[in-house]
Amino acid sequence: MDARVRTGGCLCGAVRYSVRGEPVHVRRCHCANCRKESGSAFTVYALWPVDAFEISGELSSFDGRGFCPRCGSRVIDTSDPDGALVEIRLGSLDDELRPDDEIWVKRRESWLPPVEGAVQHYER
Repeated sequence: MDARVRTGGCLCGAVRYSVRGEPVHVRRCHCANCRKESGSAFTVYALWPVDAFEISGELSSFDGRGFCPRCGSRVIDTSDPDGALVEIRLGSLDDELRPDDEIWVKRRESWLPPVEGAVQHYER
């Protein structure tokens, strides 16, 4: 049986990607860095092995954070210290994925409820 393939891309469509198989983790992070770099109250992402990832189109990057140079959409993060995983922003996926854990919940906004069924980590 073939592994499931998910696709995604940026807002303007200039960058497209695919990932094979299931993610290693699907997370919602409330840390200060994720909040700052996303401009939101949290970041939601999934991690896949690099060898399961294929991309087409040109990316610009800052400190491992890949974004479309045309529309500015954040798509991936390649700053894994071991270089083994690629982080994909869930908002860039064509399909839905639900976080299986939340990290840095001590920084979660009081008006934001936990993800139902997700493991909660006070810090990381």
